[in-house]
Amino acid sequence: MPGERDVTVIGGGLAGITAAIRLADAGRRVTLLESKPRLGGLTYSFQRGDLTVDNGQHVFLRCCTAYRALLDRLGVTDQVELQPRLDIRVRSPRSATEARLRRTGLPAPLHLSGSIARYRLLSVSQRLRLVRAALAMKRLDRDRAGVDERSFGDWLREHKQDQTTIDAMWDLVGVATLNAKPDRTSLAAAAMVFQVGLLTDASAADIGWAAVPLQRLHGEAAAALLDQLGVEVRTNATVTAIDPVGGRFVVRTADLDFDSDSVVVAVPPAAAENLLPTTALSTEPGWSARLPDSPIINVHVILDRTVLRDPFLAGAGTPIQWVFDRTATSGLADGQYLAVSVSAADDFIDTPVATLREQLLPELIALLPAMGEAHIKDFFVTRERHATFRPEPGTRRYRARTNTHVPGLFLAGAWTDTGWPATMEGAVRSGDAAAAAVLARPVRTGVAA
Repeated sequence: MPGERDVTVIGGGLAGITAAIRLADAGRRVTLLESKPRLGGLTYSFQRGDLTVDNGQHVFLRCCTAYRALLDRLGVTDQVELQPRLDIRVRSPRSATEARLRRTGLPAPLHLSGSIARYRLLSVSQRLRLVRAALAMKRLDRDRAGVDERSFGDWLREHKQDQTTIDAMWDLVGVATLNAKPDRTSLAAAAMVFQVGLLTDASAADIGWAAVPLQRLHGEAAAALLDQLGVEVRTNATVTAIDPVGGRFVVRTADLDFDSDSVVVAVPPAAAENLLPTTALSTEPGWSARLPDSPIINVHVILDRTVLRDPFLAGAGTPIQWVFDRTATSGLADGQYLAVSVSAADDFIDTPVATLREQLLPELIALLPAMGEAHIKDFFVTRERHATFRPEPGTRRYRARTNTHVPGLFLAGAWTDTGWPATMEGAVRSGDAAAAAVLARPVRTGVAA
């Protein structure tokens, strides 16, 4: 019988998975509805012949404590790699030398001082201006009025950061994390990334990545745990409406209706606005369109030999932002599998594969000269047109809070007001917050548990 403890979670991405697990751990009866045939949201894998292909490269940092806690709960912490210390090789087609961003054991921000002093992609004067700007960024109050309305690009220019410095340092972290270029990024959002990730705790930016396919790491592990916890998971179940009825909710799909005491809506902004009652939020209708999408493409290159000896490489002053070795994860038996991640990919999202090959292969060879002798066995592209929202200046006001104006109706998703950009960490934090809000809801007398 439906009761006080029934919760429906709409959406099987990381936010919905997290909320469902936390609620089930607390003894709630949970139903999770996902429109796709699998769990995992935008972190998934598919087969291409004998290869297991991740839709994109997803990394995390040591400071992503909520995401790492989810991995622990899923029992998959042994299926990820985490650097003991931040170490990034950086190459640029404009320079014959390689730079390295490595931290020492010194406290932040001194932990990067040695790397910056020897950063070969910048001149001495550029490094000095970089240090002054980094210290100014550390002091910036990102919650001060007007900071969210200002662009990160304006701030960089004000602090005398030229394009070479932006390419070689600021974009290295910012574009990949925020999925936006500086001129289309809120200063407050950028400040959060650099303050939390690089300038406050020395170990915060140590990089982690999946050592197995993403579907195994997230979707399959979550499905197994949710089943063990007694959560009713329904995939291929698209929710068409949420109807408040007598202090409860009827969640409607094409096939079945689900009666619940509480509902967690963990779907993208446009889908959330379509489902929520008009009284749920204070923002004016059409608010989801004011959180514009930002795309990501991933270029997958299969080679007949190894050309990259490290797990990943960063590019500066080139469209090739990050290159990852996915050979072992994909199951490739011979040669090497490289995945090139391009965030804020507005210029490439509609470009045909043949044109992308013509444009990007020379850029990749410029970073990895050994590729010039290699045979390319396959070249394909995956595209996420709606990968994340873009944190443009002034968008924070449209990032909804967990609680709505409708009692018992809660929001989750990396786009909500987590204080983090649209990352896996932000998604998990939102799911934790939604579960906590459900559990904090006062028990109504006279209703069966």
